Formats: sequence, C-alpha cells, structure tokens
Amino acid sequence: MNLKNTQSGSFLKNYKSILLLLGGILVGSILGLVFGKGVEVIKPLGDIFLNLLFTAIIPLIFFTISSSIASLEKSEKLGRLFVIVIGVFLSTVLISAILMIIGVLLFPIQQDIIISKIPLESIQASSAGSQITQLLTANDFFELLSRKNMLALIIFSFLIGFASLHSGEKGKDFRRFLNSGNEVMKQLLHMIMKTAPIGLGAYFAYQVGIFGPQLFGAYAKPLGLYYAVCAFYFVVFFSLYAFIAGGRKGLNVFWKNNITPSLTALGTCSSIATIPANLEGAEHMNIPSHIRNVVIPLGAPLHKDGSSMSSIIKIAVVFAMFGKDFTDPYTLLTAIGITVIVSVVEGGIPNGGYIGEILAITVYGFPMEQALPAAMIVGTLVDPMATLLNANGDLVSAMLVTRIAEGKKWLSVKIAA
Repeated sequence: MNLKNTQSGSFLKNYKSILLLLGGILVGSILGLVFGKGVEVIKPLGDIFLNLLFTAIIPLIFFTISSSIASLEKSEKLGRLFVIVIGVFLSTVLISAILMIIGVLLFPIQQDIIISKIPLESIQASSAGSQITQLLTANDFFELLSRKNMLALIIFSFLIGFASLHSGEKGKDFRRFLNSGNEVMKQLLHMIMKTAPIGLGAYFAYQVGIFGPQLFGAYAKPLGLYYAVCAFYFVVFFSLYAFIAGGRKGLNVFWKNNITPSLTALGTCSSIATIPANLEGAEHMNIPSHIRNVVIPLGAPLHKDGSSMSSIIKIAVVFAMFGKDFTDPYTLLTAIGITVIVSVVEGGIPNGGYIGEILAITVYGFPMEQALPAAMIVGTLVDPMATLLNANGDLVSAMLVTRIAEGKKWLSVKIAA
C-alpha cells in the first residue's frame, strides 16, 4: 500500500506541471467551443502571459548563448560544434521539405481555392543587400532588444561570448556576470511558466472560439494533407532521429521529455516562446549544457522543419490557384531552395512568416495581390502544427548534435554519471 502511494505521489510530482497545463488547455478549449466569440473577455489573460514570456526571452537568449560560449575551454570546440549544428539543421530541413513534396505529388492539390481579401501589411521594397543587412544586424543597440531582430541579437550574443572567451583573466568577472545572469533568467522564466495553465488556457479559448470554424471549407484538402504529412513526420522521423541519436534509450528519453515543449508550442504558436520548455526538456534528456544552450536558442529562429513543410504546401496552393504545374523539376528544386531560406528568415513568433511567403511569390512571379492572401490564410491555419515541428525539431536536433559531438555512448555515460 505504501509502495502504491509512493508511486502515485511520484507520478503526480513528475507530471504535475504537465497535467495542469493539459487541464488549462482543455478548459480553455471547452470555453471556446461553448461561448464562441464571448471568450474574448478572457483573452487579456493569455496576452499578459505571452507578453511576460516574450519580454523574458530576449535577455534569456543573450545570457544563455554568451555565457555558454564564454565558458568554453577552447574556441576550437565551438567551431566544430557550429559545423555539426549547421549540418544537422540543414539535413532535417531538407528531409522535411522533400517529404512534403512527396505528399503533394502523391495527393495533388487541384481544387479551386477561394481568395479571401485580407488586409495586407505595408511592406517596403528594398534591395537584397539591404534585406540581408537588416536581417543580420541592427542600426542601434536598443534595436537588438526587439524580437524583430532576433537573428541580429543571436549574432551579437555570439560575438560577446567570443570576446569574453578571448579576454582571458581580465574578463573573468564579466564571464561570472554572464553565468549569473543566465541563472537569474532561468529562475524568472520558471516563475512565469507557473502561470502557463491560466495563460495558455485563455489563449486556447480565444483560438478555438474565434478561428476554429475556419479549419473547414475551401482549404480543407491542403490543410488535411499538411497535418497528415506533418503528423507522420513528427511520429516516424522524430522517433528515427531520436533512435539514431541514442538508440532505444534516446527514443524513450525524447518522448518522455518533449510533452511540455509540445504543448507550449501548440499553445503559443511560437518557437521562441518554447525555448524555456525546450531548454528544460534538453536538461532532463542529459544533453550537455554547452550544446543545449547553443542549439536550442539558435534553432528557434534558424531551424524550422514545420515552416519548411508549410512553405511547400503554400507554394503548392498558389500553383493550384493559378492552374500551374507544380511537378516541374525546376519548380521543385526552387521550392526546396526557398524552404531553406524561409527557415532562416521567418521569425519564431506567431504569424511571423509573411516575409517567407512574399519571397516565394516573388521568385515564381505570381501576382502579389492575389497570391499573398491565400498564402497568408494557409500559413495562419497550419501555424500550430508548424510550430510543434519547429520546436520539437530543435530538441531532437540537440540530441543528434550531442551524438555526433560526444560519441555514440553519450546518453549511457550521462545516465550512469
């Protein structure tokens, strides 16, 4: 009897946060279905939670990346780690894109798509060089503190880490500051995440109440295809990646610790907002800190398996709208190239993929005023699943990077230690 009570207590202790999160989401979904647009009254609860989360993300990324690099014993380790990370990121993005292309070829999208008139954001045209400059850098220091300049912030954090690493004894106090700041930010995010059941519950209530019915209609076939292929990729390929990274132990460790990151990704539709949950999950997976603190913050804005697949489905939808052949080899190769770029330029924030959509439409020469609304609708409706794959892709990529960097028995050694 005592053993059963102990096991029950241990289960509740280990899964308390997950059960609370599921409970909040379930209650929110029911409220959304029952009251519809009436749930807008509780939407501020979700907005407050997300705003707290987003404001904490900026310093978290700075401290995690810069402190991780500054703490490395040798800079050569970092160079090798970057090569591995880039290789893993690029490989999974290409695999996901090719899988979605196969899905589109097997189940062609040939139906007429109703073009809804959606207010478009005012987009300023600029040269390719100017766009690259804006993507990689910011005009002033304070602009680094915006989610719009996430990639520039990451680059700046790397540079700070390098400078601290090469400053030797004179930079010891600054390195201590970075490590201390990293710990403080983790505790802050832990406090914020305690409000997640209420915040995500309110957010889910609003999503279900306002946007749920839009999942049916003219976009049913491409949405069904996207969700089916992504679900297959999520279960089969992520399991394969985890098995390659750590065998059966890796498979068990991944699926045991990706629940909270998955729910956070679905609830926020933001890869960046999932960083704290991913970091915690990676820690429970015994992924070394110098790897998880680089791979996961870097993966949020740069590595997007789900966005890669959504890019393919959006291109296929636009081609179907205008009666164009999507199966042409040049078209398919161009689509794969676009997905790689989109995986970098799309922001890791809700509905932040307009730049990637504009890029694809421009490359293929479709009329912007007709093609962009359809792409935006599809992009909005697939955003939850795309974010789920984006976030979990970072987690399983951290496992693959550890496998390559630390050796075949990395997980066994960590568990034994």
